[in-house]
Amino acid sequence: MNAPKITLKGLQADAFRHPLDYEATTALKQLPGFDLVIRNLLAPVAEQYFYLENMAASILVSDRQLPHLHQLLQEAAQILDLEPPALYIRQNPVPNAYTFAMRGKQPFMVIHTALLDLLTLPEIQAVMAHELGHLKCDHGVYLTLANLLVLAAEQIPNWGLTLAQNLQEQLMEWVRCAEFTCDRAALLVSQDPRVVASVLMKLTGGSPQLAAQLNLDAFIDQAKAYDGSSATELGQLIQQLQTAPLTHPLPVLRAREIDRWGSSAMYEELLRSTKSRYNNKAKSLGGWRNW
Repeated sequence: MNAPKITLKGLQADAFRHPLDYEATTALKQLPGFDLVIRNLLAPVAEQYFYLENMAASILVSDRQLPHLHQLLQEAAQILDLEPPALYIRQNPVPNAYTFAMRGKQPFMVIHTALLDLLTLPEIQAVMAHELGHLKCDHGVYLTLANLLVLAAEQIPNWGLTLAQNLQEQLMEWVRCAEFTCDRAALLVSQDPRVVASVLMKLTGGSPQLAAQLNLDAFIDQAKAYDGSSATELGQLIQQLQTAPLTHPLPVLRAREIDRWGSSAMYEELLRSTKSRYNNKAKSLGGWRNW
C-alpha cells in the first residue's frame, strides 16, 4: 500500500524554482510596464478567445466528465497549494500538454489524447503537476511578454532584426529554464523521481505499443552517459548547438536534473519541513490524520 502523499501547504514558488529559471524570470521582471500591459490589455481578449475555442473543440473534465482525471488534478493542485485550473482533453495524435494563464482569472490546462494513451495514471498526474508548476510560478505572463518583445523587434529593420534574434535566444533559454522548474513541481506531486523520469523516457521514444517494454534504469544510465560525454569543451559546444533552437531541454538532461534534485537536500527539506509543520499542528490539536 502506497504511503499518503505530503501536501505542501504554504508552498512558495521560489522554494522549488530552478536557479536558472530564477535568474531568467528576475531579468524579465525588470522590464518596466510590460507586465501590466499584458495582464490588463492583451489578456482579456486572449483568455476569452481560448475559453470559447476550448469549449467548442475539447472535452471539459469535471466530477461528471472523466472524474478519475478530475481527481488527479484536484490532488495535484492541493499538494502544490494552488487553485486547479480548468482541464480540457483534446483529440490530437501528438503527445503534448500545455497551460495558459496571463491574468490568472481563466487559467486552463489542455492534455492531448495521445499523451493519455502513452502514460499511466501516476505519470499523467506528473504531467498535470508539471503544468501546474507554470501556474504556480506565473510563467505564462512572462512567456507572453517575451514573445511580444520579439514580434515588436522584428518590425524594425536592420538592427531590429538582430535585436529580435537576440531576444529569441533569450526567450528560448528562459523557456528551457522554466521547464526544469516545472519538472520539480511534477516531482513534488509524484514524490517519486522514477515517475517523472518515466514520463520523460516515454516522451523520448515511447508509444502505446512500446511503453511497457521500456527500461527506466537503462534510460537513466543513458542520461548519465550523455552528461559525461558532454563534459569536455567540444561536448559542451555540441550540447549548446543541440539545445539552442529547442523550447524544451533535451529529455535526457531533464531526466538527469530530476534524478539529481530528487536526491538533494533541498527536495528532502521541502518535504520534511512541511511534514514537520503538519505533525506539530496535529499534536497541538490532539489528533492525527492522513493526507
